[in-house]
Amino acid sequence: MSTTAITGAQVFDGEKPLGITTVVFEGSRIVQVGGEAPAGAQTVDGTEATLLPGLIDAHVHTDRASLALALKFGVTTELEMQGANTRDRRAPISEDDSVADVRSSGFALTPPGGHPSELFPEDFHPGKAGDPGSGHRGEPPYHPDATSPEAAVASVPHLIAHGSDYIKFMIDDGSVEGHPGLPMLDQATLTAGVTAAKKHGALTVAHTLTIDATRMAIEAGIDGLVHLFVEPATDEIITMIKDSGAFVVPCTVLNASMMGITGDQLADDPRVASRLDTDWDATLRSCFGHYPQGKLQDVLDSVKALADARVDLLVGTDASQPMPFLGGLAHGASVHQELQHLVAAGLTPAAALRAATATTARRFHLSDRGRIAEGLRADLLLVDGDPTTTITDTLNTRAVWRRGTRLASDWPRR
Repeated sequence: MSTTAITGAQVFDGEKPLGITTVVFEGSRIVQVGGEAPAGAQTVDGTEATLLPGLIDAHVHTDRASLALALKFGVTTELEMQGANTRDRRAPISEDDSVADVRSSGFALTPPGGHPSELFPEDFHPGKAGDPGSGHRGEPPYHPDATSPEAAVASVPHLIAHGSDYIKFMIDDGSVEGHPGLPMLDQATLTAGVTAAKKHGALTVAHTLTIDATRMAIEAGIDGLVHLFVEPATDEIITMIKDSGAFVVPCTVLNASMMGITGDQLADDPRVASRLDTDWDATLRSCFGHYPQGKLQDVLDSVKALADARVDLLVGTDASQPMPFLGGLAHGASVHQELQHLVAAGLTPAAALRAATATTARRFHLSDRGRIAEGLRADLLLVDGDPTTTITDTLNTRAVWRRGTRLASDWPRR
């Protein structure tokens, strides 16, 4: 088993900067933080660089190609919020160090005809262009029944048995997406489902793009909100979230896209452009554009209010497939833009980095990653510069390791 020592780098351990220190990993695990490099270890010079835990995207819809793209940007784990990469279906991904690791909710509880059915064109068919369910063998993913409280309760153990790592609830009437009047979970069905999931020991998360939907989720006892509402925050809703103990994945990049803001500026960055193919470049340069009346500053102000209230914030993007109608986002790349948005909202760079590493790992019970500490996975990102002071330095990739395996790369150095 080979031993590698990264020396001379500033280390951010997922919680705080440690200064310049040596990090040693043997095989897939970190075995030493600090001290001298062991005799005979392969040495990686980290001078003028910063070593970070591998980044975690806490909201995606993904497939093998997207997981490979994410890893190129130092995102070593993606958390799927609807898709087919459940525990019983992802063994090949878990053992493939050329792609990011993944966890999944499986399919979310939503009424027939409810969100996200309105997002897809009539000629869209599963299995095209990297559909999350494509490439899997065996029985199809389990689709839960959310037509009544009793049906939701009955669906939860089936989701868990089919390998869902957490249970997701869609609370969306389509108003933000330009399709008002969609069938939506009612409070009784939502509360019954969340209660059942907790009885089975499962983490619960909710899709909520409005304050009203957020209030429903909090009243149901949800553990986490995997979107941030698009309207200006009220003191009441910030207090409700704080008092509930729920975490929030703002997906600010998604809200920006909903408001008509494309990812052109990110796509123009040579550190990003060199890693995107034509389809992903076109997707990043597009946008959802369904909520043009919204203001990104309102979202940033809400992020700051939540941070000031000491609500746990997690970095997520809602990146999906390389199609312009799902635009403004790209796997991996948009994580770095989300970090920049969090800093623009008023978080320190270190707080933003925690939101993409240790905080996410803690809230999703991923005890083997998200930090640089002895015994944890050697999921690591080495970047030129110091993102704890200049957040855009996260894109200055020097090296990426997934379980101690270094990703082959041809990205440009700054």
